[in-house]
Amino acid sequence: MGFKASYLNELERMLEKVLYHAMLKAKPKLESRIRTLKRYWTIVYDMLSGKDNSGFGWNEHRQMVVLKMLCGTHI
Repeated sequence: MGFKASYLNELERMLEKVLYHAMLKAKPKLESRIRTLKRYWTIVYDMLSGKDNSGFGWNEHRQMVVLKMLCGTHI
């Protein structure tokens, strides 16, 4: 799954409506932030959904990351 080519420009227009004094530009500010968010999202996604997720999981009821018990103790 990816973004359309013009997503940064659309994001810039949307932010301009709400934060008109911020003067955020798609390049380099937003582009850099999106790149950082993608990198962190990949780490979290792999941690929760990967084949070897090392005991991490998602508790739907509590809406939080959980770690399964290891050797009878909670971490």
